[in-house]
Amino acid sequence: MQHSYSGKVRDLYTDGDDLIMVASDRVSIYDVVLPTPIPDKGKLLNQLAAWWFGRTEHIVGNHVISTEDVPEEFRGRAVRCKRLEMLRVECIVRGYLTGLGLREYQRDGAISGVHLPEGLVEGDQLPEPIFTPTTKAEQGHDEFITFADVADQIGAELANRLREYSIQVYTEGAAYAKERGVLIADTKFEFGLDADGNVLLADEILTPDSSRFWNVDEWQPGGPQRSYDKQLVRDWASGTGWDKTAPGPEIPADIAESTSARYREVYERVTGTAWNP
Repeated sequence: MQHSYSGKVRDLYTDGDDLIMVASDRVSIYDVVLPTPIPDKGKLLNQLAAWWFGRTEHIVGNHVISTEDVPEEFRGRAVRCKRLEMLRVECIVRGYLTGLGLREYQRDGAISGVHLPEGLVEGDQLPEPIFTPTTKAEQGHDEFITFADVADQIGAELANRLREYSIQVYTEGAAYAKERGVLIADTKFEFGLDADGNVLLADEILTPDSSRFWNVDEWQPGGPQRSYDKQLVRDWASGTGWDKTAPGPEIPADIAESTSARYREVYERVTGTAWNP
């Protein structure tokens, strides 16, 4: 294997025609990787994503070749996957009003060109899931774009397929999770093309790093919701006086463990399986 790329959380290795994608325990906020790992985070992300890939392959194929045929030192946190030509679009689906989407709605009454009813408040469920793509920036922040922008970039037929796949995977995933006490407020998908031109779902899917998960019993529109993700780290960091530039601060042990516990809780709720690292 040869190391080919390191992202904020994942490392990529080439192994012949395949890629080995390894999910680390790193955590990033405000585009800065903090020096303290979150216990078991990489394994939780990898195994939850693998579980979802298996449940959604009737909708769209994915990049997974094997979760077992990986180097022993990466077992549990790695997947052998197909090499794809990645499409430079972040395919975001929103079912609830929150995050940057809330900001766009408050300013324009729309998100990525999709107009929404007046009078919605933070945390409200939208009338139906909406496709709100963004750019996929090499550096800095992604920016909202419209569906027409995506069509101009990759062609109308392919853009329509990305929107259709994204909304269908989100809709089925959100319905399944809700039955298990978890609301998926929004999520991000990435797609690529294989050597034969097939569209495949890649990277990760419906994990706490790519989605916002809320507890059904705690959901109360009108303000921020408690999330099963790294929001706890963001909230802690915001109170430290840190200027959001590298290097980031060390995370206290109790914050790191509480964050890990949130990842474990959403894994167990969604999969119905007790976490065993």
